[in-house]
Amino acid sequence: MIIAIIDGYTDEPAGLGVPPYLGIYPRYAYGAIKKARKDATIFYLTIDDLRFTFGGEQGIKTKNKTPNVFETRKILKKADLIVYIGGLHTPGKYLSAVPSQVDEVARFMKPFAGVKILGGPAFMGSAHEGGTKICSKELALANQLFDYIAYGDLEAFLYDFLTNPRDADPHRFRTYDELRDYALLGGEVVKQFPDYPDFVIVEIETQRGCPKAVGIGGCSFCTEPLRYRTVQNRPIEDIVKEIEVLYSLGVRHFRIGRQSCIFSYMAKPNGRVPIPNPEALEKLFRSIGNVAPKLKTLHVDNANPAVIANYPEESTQIAKTLIKYGTPGNVVAFGLESADPKVAKLNNLNATAEETYEAVKILNEVGAKRGYNGMPWLLPGINILFGLLGETKKSYEITFQFLKRLLDDGLLVRRINIRQVVIFPGTPLWYMKEKVKIEKHKKLIKHYKYRIRHEIDFPMLQRLVPVGTVLREVRAEVYDNGLTYGRQIGSYPLIVGMPKPVELNRFYDILIVGHGFRSITGIPLPVDINKESSKVLRHLPGIGKKNVIRILSRRPFKSEKEFLDIIEERYRALYRGRITLRQNL
Repeated sequence: MIIAIIDGYTDEPAGLGVPPYLGIYPRYAYGAIKKARKDATIFYLTIDDLRFTFGGEQGIKTKNKTPNVFETRKILKKADLIVYIGGLHTPGKYLSAVPSQVDEVARFMKPFAGVKILGGPAFMGSAHEGGTKICSKELALANQLFDYIAYGDLEAFLYDFLTNPRDADPHRFRTYDELRDYALLGGEVVKQFPDYPDFVIVEIETQRGCPKAVGIGGCSFCTEPLRYRTVQNRPIEDIVKEIEVLYSLGVRHFRIGRQSCIFSYMAKPNGRVPIPNPEALEKLFRSIGNVAPKLKTLHVDNANPAVIANYPEESTQIAKTLIKYGTPGNVVAFGLESADPKVAKLNNLNATAEETYEAVKILNEVGAKRGYNGMPWLLPGINILFGLLGETKKSYEITFQFLKRLLDDGLLVRRINIRQVVIFPGTPLWYMKEKVKIEKHKKLIKHYKYRIRHEIDFPMLQRLVPVGTVLREVRAEVYDNGLTYGRQIGSYPLIVGMPKPVELNRFYDILIVGHGFRSITGIPLPVDINKESSKVLRHLPGIGKKNVIRILSRRPFKSEKEFLDIIEERYRALYRGRITLRQNL
């Protein structure tokens, strides 16, 4: 039996599966198939394999390894079963891989005769962009194209379908006991992932469901409570064993994610704000360190600021655990959404502005120190969502002033993520969608987004990574229009633009030389003063146009001192030990 898994990439509130991230769905699906049918030959393909094979050039830029066009056609033609995984619920901007939509994959899959199954969050539709309602046409197309749609857990349906097809229920959810084997067996699919082995970061599930939603209901826009009505904490032993298997396969980058709040893992229910369990987090991360002693990245994802603000001692202990066993550059995303108390109440949001401020302050006190890779150890990110129920012009100003307060008070925030709400069927907002004024507020949204980027993001980035900072292990990913773009591997890594072509899919140490609104400019080290172009030299701190001319006229330099003598004294320490002087021009 030949089975093809097509990874269309997923992005949802509590999980990411867009390269270089390998999400949970392809791994669990692979493991369920392998457990159900030992005779099955399983092929993992990405949407970029299909784009490259059937869609021409659009697939090339997003592919790290060029796919074999003949093999892709052959696999899909012979496949008895084709499993497509997709779903985009929290649309963002992507660097080297773009999630697919059902209408796109339909063009590719339609000619093939194998049984077609849809899995992942795509059954609820996908968000092409913020500020939209899910289009019923896409859902109708899914029902036409696929023989089965997994409304529950894809891995549960696949196992049932392959062992007892008559009784297979597409609405069934698996238990964590059942998942154990799927997760361990599915680990080997990582070897077929395009970023394997050096650049893949694997998302590890720790919890499903939202503790706050179980206590008092979920946020008005969120799809997480629609799928998972209760909170289930995955056993520590299962998480650690899965990481051990992946580590043995060569994976060195992990994000302990797939949860609404890492500080609520194994927490005690307590209405709106569960009571954290620092001992459980200590045991989890200590055990991960034991089975993966030479890992390179260990990060987390979401956190509820209300939990941190209401339980500062326990949360500080957890933050110290994340620093002790984790790696620098770690970020916990805070879902503030809006600082307007009226909007927060109408949309049943996670935390108040004051709780979020306190949580930001606590994490700064513990995690703002710079780590060995050039980034602070542990910082918050802030999620802002425009277009919610009850918003007025005043709401945007309140949120802006809250963010400005963070800046003015000297606090660090790794990033501010601004999205427009997407209204999904079944969410509370869906039933009140006529009251949402997205269209009416479009100009306001654009205005405040501009102000936040210019007046807050820009100075915050300058504070976060000042000129002269060195970021270690930046992977060069994409070359476009004279610039190379790269980033470190981890949660919400900074995008670095390099004003020169460099070899892709290599790690570089980068000297930060400038700032944008959401990205930075950097030069790979060591800087070859005798060889770099005038374009690159102009970016270097303390050089300027006049010094560029002097450098070009005096090259080749024979010693570091000879070069430093023409640089202002205050910049000389920046270059000591960071330049090279090759003579063979």
